[in-house]
Amino acid sequence: MDKPTTQHERTAEEANKRPAEKTTEEREERVRGRLPMLCLAVLGVVYGDIGTSPLYALRDSFTSLEVTRLNVLGVLSLLFWSLILVVSLKYMAFVMRADNHGEGGILALMALISPWRSTPSRRQWLLIALGLFGAALLYGDGMITPAITVLSAVEGLHLAAPALSQYLIPLTIVIVVLLFFLQKRGTGGIGRLFGPIMLVWFAVLALLGVYGIVQNPAVLTAINPLHAFRFFMENNIMAFLALGGVVLAVTGAEALYADMGHFGRSPIRLSWFIYVLPALTLNYLGQGAMLLGNPQAIANPFYSLAPDWALYPLIALTTVAACIASQAVISGVFSLTHQAVELGMCPRVTIVQTSPDEAGQIYVPVLNWVMLAAVIGLVVGFGSAEALAAAYGVAITATMVITTLLMFALMRRRWNWPPLLVGVLCAAFLIMDLAFFGANLVNIPDGGWFPLLVAGLIYLCMETWRRGRELMRIHLGEATEPLSKLFAYVDEEDPVRIEGSAVFLTARADGKAPPILLHHLRRNRVLHERVVLLTVHTEDVPRVPTARRLEVEQLEHGFWRVRVRYGFMQSANVPVALRACERHGLDVDLDATTFYLGRQTVIPTDKPGMMIWREVLFAFMSRNSARATQFYRIPPEQVVELGIQVEL
Repeated sequence: MDKPTTQHERTAEEANKRPAEKTTEEREERVRGRLPMLCLAVLGVVYGDIGTSPLYALRDSFTSLEVTRLNVLGVLSLLFWSLILVVSLKYMAFVMRADNHGEGGILALMALISPWRSTPSRRQWLLIALGLFGAALLYGDGMITPAITVLSAVEGLHLAAPALSQYLIPLTIVIVVLLFFLQKRGTGGIGRLFGPIMLVWFAVLALLGVYGIVQNPAVLTAINPLHAFRFFMENNIMAFLALGGVVLAVTGAEALYADMGHFGRSPIRLSWFIYVLPALTLNYLGQGAMLLGNPQAIANPFYSLAPDWALYPLIALTTVAACIASQAVISGVFSLTHQAVELGMCPRVTIVQTSPDEAGQIYVPVLNWVMLAAVIGLVVGFGSAEALAAAYGVAITATMVITTLLMFALMRRRWNWPPLLVGVLCAAFLIMDLAFFGANLVNIPDGGWFPLLVAGLIYLCMETWRRGRELMRIHLGEATEPLSKLFAYVDEEDPVRIEGSAVFLTARADGKAPPILLHHLRRNRVLHERVVLLTVHTEDVPRVPTARRLEVEQLEHGFWRVRVRYGFMQSANVPVALRACERHGLDVDLDATTFYLGRQTVIPTDKPGMMIWREVLFAFMSRNSARATQFYRIPPEQVVELGIQVEL
């Protein structure tokens, strides 16, 4: 009798199945039926990062500027039009059109443009490199965001209780440690509170803005772009450098695109134009009105807006909003890592499903603790949100430039838009992006080096892993034999056949016998009565529909070839896949099944392929990657591992 399907297996199968059947249009239609609730959820998950930008964006724009009427109106004009041109026009109107079967994000965009599994041409390799480096930059963003947002929130104590200023760093570290320790519990329960809290947060932003505007209504003229023009004419290079602070107002724009698959385009766009954009605009104008009347408020214009009696409640609400913004970024890094692992761009890591209902809620333990250590180091090393802004801007602007370049390739190669239209659009976006990026280059010595260093290291690891796996496939392929030769050997030697099934996991599905099977057969001279050659393949789409998930082929001598396809947003589950094979004529009793896995030991050599130091790095990552039993959810007591040495 077959082993009963466990709740865990049912959950995994349902999580992989549910979203797979829907096209982008069907999802959008389904979204419209529950638009209000989705818009509320969007506030908590998508807009946490950009929603906390008023804590520091205006202040950091005046790092090298005098607080004068012309400068205040000029910077406010730049802030407003950055929200319009970058977020509303570039991301909402154009970038979010680039959905990879409903999913967004820089890796999904890269896979949409150039499937990386084929041998890349020089142009394709450049696109892959851009995509990988853009993804790597998001890791630096994920480390900086918790540090700068939580620091900015607690810095309100400078105004409320100056005597507590010496405790700002310890308090920030305590909050950050609690935030990362809560990750292993998942965000399912607490996530339901994110939307209502952020609904209140944006309402408070708007009310504070109106409170400031009422005191100096003339600030409303800042919406006129002529103020930005006069600001540049008057300040020249100093106005250009101010863009390094202005760009902080659009932090989180990439999150709008990355989270598109969770909510769809409609709720994200609707929430932005109806609620988030007006609230942010009012708050920035209110801060500017405060500065027009009190230039000394530039030390902390956000908290200066609040009446004295509201400071402590506002600090509490701001701290919660900062944690929500940090949570969204941390979860995004976990999701990015999951995609990278499934696409074969980084070693397998332990990924814990924290929700039985939502496939997107995951926890990556090793990454969680590495990020915690990095965030604490940033808080202690930089000491203030203003100092961290230098590091923050470089990561954001570099990612924006890469997104524009990838969009150019997509418009030309996949959408076949007219060259003139593509050139005009992307040139306009690139001028904005490069202006912001150039303004932040001067911050590299003051902290901008950090996200570039993190991105460089992660990119190196990703590219080394990708190239190393490619070389492994080449070398292992040399040790394979055609299945026809294996069957001839079975006919000639007639090995002992024992009851049950043997499953050999192999990366090859090309009619060759996997090296681990040849090694086992010639050493042990025994075969199970049923031998399954199983290949798990991750495609360059977010999800693979259930209808084409499995491909089962019966071969000779009790051999079966099984191909299982998943998307890069899905998690592989070998027992569930084997149970589903029954519909295709292959009945596997999981209780009587032995899984054979190869454990490759990489030996660096001076053979052509990679430099020796990269081979050493690849060998280190290979030794420390998560075991296949855990990654594929195979019962460890039913696994036999055979070691194979591979010289690169």
